[in-house]
Amino acid sequence: MTDPTNAVWRKSSLSGSGNNCVEVAHIDNQYLVRDSKNPGGATLVFSPGDWAAFLGRVKSGDFDTRP
Repeated sequence: MTDPTNAVWRKSSLSGSGNNCVEVAHIDNQYLVRDSKNPGGATLVFSPGDWAAFLGRVKSGDFDTRP
């Protein structure tokens, strides 16, 4: 796995100033995702293809829980 020590983590501007969101970093041709409340915890790692597929499903509403 890529060492996330030097990763530049970003979160959505729509998340406001709170610390209750996910953060994403792009490093060494991988996309890393972590919980902003627990930055030292588990990190999910996505290949570029898997990341693109995930974003496509988010944008299409596949994960929406609202009716």
